[in-house]
Amino acid sequence: MLFEAELEYPLNESVTAKSFIAYEKQIQGPKPLVIIAPDWRGRSEFYCDIARRIAQLGYIGFAIDIYGDAVVGVHDEDKKVLINPLRENRAELLNRMQHTYDYISQQSFVDKTKIAGVGYCFGGMCVLDLARGGVELNGIVSLHGLLSAPTTLAQDFPIKSKVLVLHGYDDTFVHPPQLLEFANEMNARKADWQIHMYGNTSHSFTKPTANDPAHGLKYDAMADKRSWAATLYFLQEVFNV
Repeated sequence: MLFEAELEYPLNESVTAKSFIAYEKQIQGPKPLVIIAPDWRGRSEFYCDIARRIAQLGYIGFAIDIYGDAVVGVHDEDKKVLINPLRENRAELLNRMQHTYDYISQQSFVDKTKIAGVGYCFGGMCVLDLARGGVELNGIVSLHGLLSAPTTLAQDFPIKSKVLVLHGYDDTFVHPPQLLEFANEMNARKADWQIHMYGNTSHSFTKPTANDPAHGLKYDAMADKRSWAATLYFLQEVFNV
């Protein structure tokens, strides 16, 4: 049976996060933690469900709120208002991710030696920036994530987190040249990295509600299945379970 709760903690002096946590009650002692970073919409029920799926595997699923007050964008204009200040200020994005990591990693039920991040779209940028910023997680997974490196943060030290990028080849938000830039960045920073690409696959391929091909958004059941399997295998590897 799952324990579920909403946890509150500060993201900065004026913003309070309301993140969702789930884990199996009957599993005693500290457990591996999977930080789940949502897309630009925010911490919707879709990501709480992913936290539950992760929890059923014996890990802690932690769907994070990066905007504060568990705000969720409904329309595209709402989402732009939420995401743009953080996309344009990567230092603040990293600050919020760092506060999130510091808070959850200090909890007694978390195995501090086994922490990973899984991010979707904008959430991919969130977890990658945490690793870029020097936090040593066991692993990072980016699913149809935004991959551009921050230009205002130091990049002269190695990335110690293992990195897995799961990407649709037809993703119009991240074109092949950007993948090459990302690969060069990872090599330059001596990361243990890999990219899996799914052919004829668009952005948001893991979201069943994504059905807007004109804007490059399309669910793909097979890519969803394959990327989930790849994520679980990667977690087993980095957690050594």
